[in-house]
Amino acid sequence: MKKQFFKPVYALSILAVSTGLILGSCKKDEEEPEPTPEPTPEMQSSTYNYEFNNGQVVASAAYDGMHMDNLTAMMEVEEVSANETMISVTLMNTVDGETYMIHAHDAADPANTPNGTPYDETPNGNVFTQMANGNGGDVTVSQTVSMSYSSIVNDYEGFFVVHDPLQTLSTVDISTYLIVGSFARTQAASNLSSMTYNYDFNTGQIDPSYAYSGSHATDLGATLKVQELADGTSRVSVSLMNSINGETYMVHAHDQADPMTTPNGTPYDETPNADVLAISIDGNGMTAYNNQISTMSYADLTSNYSAFFVVHDPLQAIDTTDPTTYVVLGVFAG
Repeated sequence: MKKQFFKPVYALSILAVSTGLILGSCKKDEEEPEPTPEPTPEMQSSTYNYEFNNGQVVASAAYDGMHMDNLTAMMEVEEVSANETMISVTLMNTVDGETYMIHAHDAADPANTPNGTPYDETPNGNVFTQMANGNGGDVTVSQTVSMSYSSIVNDYEGFFVVHDPLQTLSTVDISTYLIVGSFARTQAASNLSSMTYNYDFNTGQIDPSYAYSGSHATDLGATLKVQELADGTSRVSVSLMNSINGETYMVHAHDQADPMTTPNGTPYDETPNADVLAISIDGNGMTAYNNQISTMSYADLTSNYSAFFVVHDPLQAIDTTDPTTYVVLGVFAG
């Protein structure tokens, strides 16, 4: 009887010990979980937008040249690693076939630069020096630099410059810069006004007796844009749509006048007002463009100035007394 009783008790004892060991082992595993891996820090990035140079940075040096003033730029700064950053620049409304030089220029004391510029005239290739080939639309170029993201957006002091491809490159003349602003910084809103006016072909809108008479195609149209500049002057721009390739259009502002006081009874001064608009535009078979800086203010040109906007027929001898030779005739900024 004793042997029969011992075996079950012994077996139960072994089972209890085994169960305790198993439970103890599980408890130990629960107390030592696998370490949670450190999360990878998210890379930083920022975007900066730049307007056309209308004198926002240097009031006396708004862009003065033949490039259309609808060019804008966007800069994106992206962190690549602790010590590397990618800088990308996108130019909008580029001229097809033209090459744009885009530079970073270190800020400097004008008293210490050869020509009194507030920047080093030699671009800083370690920050940004690229060329962008215009295609008639948007173009992007990039450069990876050995500087931290924080160094670029917080510490680096410099200027972002887009040079005019239609003029000889100058790092001295700010009026040749299409875009200029603080490098990798949010640009203050310029709040400069502009207005665009559209003109149809001359079919006698001003006076039926002035309707165009000649062989020029009647699909020519024009836009006149008046842009306020930071120094109180204005940029007056003209675009001609459906221009004739190879022909030169004379484009003028003619002050309104009393016909009783003009030599040929015209309701305008027969001599163009060169201080407002007196330019030539070379036809290219599509949209052709030119502009000039006027000393008159934006408010005066758009509200107070009384004149006619005239595009002369390039297929006839210019005649400021015969409105029937005008392919476009309308009230200036009206």
